[in-house]
Amino acid sequence: MAVSAADVAALRKKTGAGMLDVKKALEEADGDMERAAQILREKGKAGAAKREDRENSQGAVALIIDNGKVGTIVELKCETDFVAKSPEFTSMLDRITTAVCETGVDAASGFESELDELRATLKEKIEVGRVVRLDGPSDAIVDGYLHTQADRGVNAVLVELVGGDRELAHNIAVHIGFTKPKFISRDEVPAEEVAAERATLEAISRNEGKAEAQIEKIVDGRLRGYYEQVCLMDQAYVRDEKITIEKLLGGAKVTRFAQVVIGA
Repeated sequence: MAVSAADVAALRKKTGAGMLDVKKALEEADGDMERAAQILREKGKAGAAKREDRENSQGAVALIIDNGKVGTIVELKCETDFVAKSPEFTSMLDRITTAVCETGVDAASGFESELDELRATLKEKIEVGRVVRLDGPSDAIVDGYLHTQADRGVNAVLVELVGGDRELAHNIAVHIGFTKPKFISRDEVPAEEVAAERATLEAISRNEGKAEAQIEKIVDGRLRGYYEQVCLMDQAYVRDEKITIEKLLGGAKVTRFAQVVIGA
């Protein structure tokens, strides 16, 4: 018999099973909700609802660069690194990433029924995390870096660069992978964040017993260290700490970057 979408939705909510499994169970049970729930239980398809409150801080990230013009990162989250390395999980991640690269970030939402099936198969809380797509303008180059660990991507970076080549964009992406800056340059740092950091540094300096007349100079020096942590342009290049990223770029300019790290 035909089953209604409302019945499918109600049984999914009750059992946590996948959409297709629920539909088949309702058809087999001639629409009887209790019998369908029992069928799902007997087939081991129920129980996913109990996973909704679990923490899913594990997972994997995938990265695709399309001809130096479009870059895509997709994060797929799960509960354990064992599942994150499984063929079923990595295959799903690759398919979602390809779809996002080809058609846009909204494509990630079109895999929910398949994710339901994956949750039922792997018996973990699995969901799409962060999704990033950089579609560079005609004068820009997009490249990236993917750091893998234990057979899964765990740290992905995209860089959009104007006035440089893909090699330079890749090198900057590698650098970002290790240093994890929050901003490109100082002018991007919110004023309230700078003010809060300055106030903290002033308190630290006073607690250390520094002379009041020297506080401002000391804080200015320490604030430079803060900028080196959070601003890409202020950082020393990881492959040659004698030069900053700003000097490495020369006449090129990083216009955007994105980073997705598992567990962050």
